[in-house]
Amino acid sequence: MTMGDEGRSYTVDDALLALGFGKFQILVLVYAGIGWISEAMEMMLLSFVGPAVQSAWNLSSHQESFITSVVFAGMLIGAYSWGIVSDQHGRRKGFLITATVTATSGFLSAFSPNYITLILLRSLVGLGLGGGPVLSSWFLEFVPAPNRGTWMVIFSAFWTVGTIFEASLAWIVMPKLGWRWLLALSSLPTSFLLLFYKMTPESPRYLCLKGRTTDAINVLETIARLNGTKLPSGILISDHQIELQNIDNPSEDTVLLSPRKNEVEIPKGMVSNLGGISSLQVLLSPELRRSTLLLWAVFFGNAFSYYGLVLLTSELNGHSKCMPHKLETEKSQDVSYKSVFIASFAELPGLLLSAVAVDKLGRKLSMSIMFFMCCIFLLPLTFYLPEDLTTVLLFGARICITVTFTVMYIYAPEIYPTSVRTTGVGVASSVARIGGMLCPLVAVALVHACHQTVAVLLFEIIALLSGICVMFFPVETMGQELQDTVSSLKPTNNV
Repeated sequence: MTMGDEGRSYTVDDALLALGFGKFQILVLVYAGIGWISEAMEMMLLSFVGPAVQSAWNLSSHQESFITSVVFAGMLIGAYSWGIVSDQHGRRKGFLITATVTATSGFLSAFSPNYITLILLRSLVGLGLGGGPVLSSWFLEFVPAPNRGTWMVIFSAFWTVGTIFEASLAWIVMPKLGWRWLLALSSLPTSFLLLFYKMTPESPRYLCLKGRTTDAINVLETIARLNGTKLPSGILISDHQIELQNIDNPSEDTVLLSPRKNEVEIPKGMVSNLGGISSLQVLLSPELRRSTLLLWAVFFGNAFSYYGLVLLTSELNGHSKCMPHKLETEKSQDVSYKSVFIASFAELPGLLLSAVAVDKLGRKLSMSIMFFMCCIFLLPLTFYLPEDLTTVLLFGARICITVTFTVMYIYAPEIYPTSVRTTGVGVASSVARIGGMLCPLVAVALVHACHQTVAVLLFEIIALLSGICVMFFPVETMGQELQDTVSSLKPTNNV
């Protein structure tokens, strides 16, 4: 693009497209993926630690459920808070704080002397885990638009690795060493984020948005060097400057960001320096309101369904006191490990489906179809069925919800501009944690109370409504470039 006498210029999207997906992005993928593995492990261990602690400390069922609920409560607060920190102070600072909180509190919780201490430390783990969306947004901002869907699916595969690894670890560690060792070992992956933190780059999109163009160019040059490619010729400019120039001075030369000028004036429409309340107002602005409200509903439904299915896997297989031919024995715990381990592998075909569908069918159609398919798999579970058939149906439902969960985490960062991207995804993740806190009441409490039909029907309703909400999303982001400013979006207030 030629801009008057200044010669050629390029945006961050142009640069990423020219630099391609290479060695640099692979390193970023591995780093962010370790964080995703860590979060998956910390979430999966909830299926094992609660029952073990209840047995060891003679806790009530409500106290056992609270061990899970406080993690989601911490995540609710953390997802919102770390998103704001990341949008205001950078992606790197965001995941540095979250990794420190998660690793420290996760390891210390293994030494909890009593129930209250365990609850406090696990809530801090949840607070740190709330920063997961920061890493996904950080990785996303290094990926060229044509490759985004495929590579975000690959990124999501790290979650599946984490779930399978945690199920395997629990199966090996719990019977011999107990829950404390499981907590300690599960906190180790997060420590790797801290070890290699100094090597991580800041997002060039974020730097450019902040006017730190020299820093952005330095990062882009590093990408070019590692990938063996070259930056486009010209001067790096930001999207918001193009928009301002087109509006205010359409006939004059655009004021470009040059490497010699490290600070630029941030337009009034930008929200990268605003506080949490102002950022939330932007998420509910006419341009974003419809997308935000629908996103909240789908994140809630996704989390409610996903974590509910994880818990149902152990609750419906070998633990139901309502089925006389299935008595609870000492071996029931082994059945739990085995069931969760098998169900975790359902995420592998789910990821393969995601990879095929996300850039073939698009984000919206992929999610809506899988939500409706999940309903079909769950419907027979309104009745008591043989264990093998129950496992098969839960396996199918887990595949479907893995697809929706994976595609949702690709779609969510894409619909928000850079100025509020991690805040937007963070707030949506906070809403998801509400679903996570409520699902144990359904998956555990109702099933234990011999209300399996009611529990499954509730999951049916949530999944169905989520699929309908997906159909009303105003935009399909497949193949589209990421936006940097709210002003570049079209209003979506027709809800």
